[in-house]
Amino acid sequence: MLTWKELRAARPDLADAGRALLYQFGVGLGFIATVRRDGGPRAHPMCPVLTDAGMFAFIVPGPKLRDLVRDGRYALHSFPCVDNEDAFYVTGRAEARTDSSLRETLARQFFEERNMPDAPLGWDDQQLFELLVEACMVTRSTGHGDPSPQHTIWRPEG
Repeated sequence: MLTWKELRAARPDLADAGRALLYQFGVGLGFIATVRRDGGPRAHPMCPVLTDAGMFAFIVPGPKLRDLVRDGRYALHSFPCVDNEDAFYVTGRAEARTDSSLRETLARQFFEERNMPDAPLGWDDQQLFELLVEACMVTRSTGHGDPSPQHTIWRPEG
């Protein structure tokens, strides 16, 4: 598994495309899939936070938090684009992060991205995870219904 920083070093083109697609609406938005207790998939909207060092997520208490604590595997997909079928997809493992300084820095970024003067109700109940990268894919298309979208799939060597 790689950090976002390591992905950027290995494939800056894919990391830049991923950042642009996850932040296409000005804030990080995506759908995260987790693994239910019975092994089935579960999908949820979520707000990734990207920094030069990592890809992170504040996860509210509920099914997706329980899934990630029990089985850290995830898949993250960008929100659909308005004008085309471009997409970013990344898989890996979510690892809990408990460093209070990191949490404070990421929370400040999260609030600034959304022009929020204060933390929302229940913010302290959210758990911070770093989303480590196992593989990713960038899809480029000429518009909706493109019969030949271009997919770039990447996995680290080894």
